[in-house]
Amino acid sequence: MKSVKILFLTLLFPFISFAPLHKYYVSVTQIEYVEDKASVQIVMRIFIDDFEKLLRKRYDNSITLEKSKNEDQIDTYIGEYLANKVKISIDNKLSSFAFLGKEYEDDIVFCYLEINNISDINDFEITNNLFFEIFKEQQNIIKADIKSKNKSIVLTSQNNRVKLNFD
Repeated sequence: MKSVKILFLTLLFPFISFAPLHKYYVSVTQIEYVEDKASVQIVMRIFIDDFEKLLRKRYDNSITLEKSKNEDQIDTYIGEYLANKVKISIDNKLSSFAFLGKEYEDDIVFCYLEINNISDINDFEITNNLFFEIFKEQQNIIKADIKSKNKSIVLTSQNNRVKLNFD
């Protein structure tokens, strides 16, 4: 019986020892139009370790998310990065968003954004270039809930923009 185990492990070893480790690089952006507040509320879910790696590479090698003494500086970096990498147009007009803040839950950072003074939406266009500069396999999932219509799409570095119609 012992020799059967050894033989089995010997045959199995080449398959498990050299199996490529695959990590998924994904962000999720949830967009909701709140008509009675005339605002578009956006929640981005991003893996903390990926975001930390990016912020270290781009801004400051000593950044540590979650337990940082420099929360204001980190918020500035995050707001700046998101403003540079995410562009939103509503009815063919470029709209700027406010970075409201962030929260941590398990291994995810939730980033909260808002666009105010939006009385109606027919077309919503988003360009999302998050993480493409460091992760070629990055996928940015967009989920929009506008006028009781739900639409979802996956954006990649080759297809980083979508225009959604909500007539």
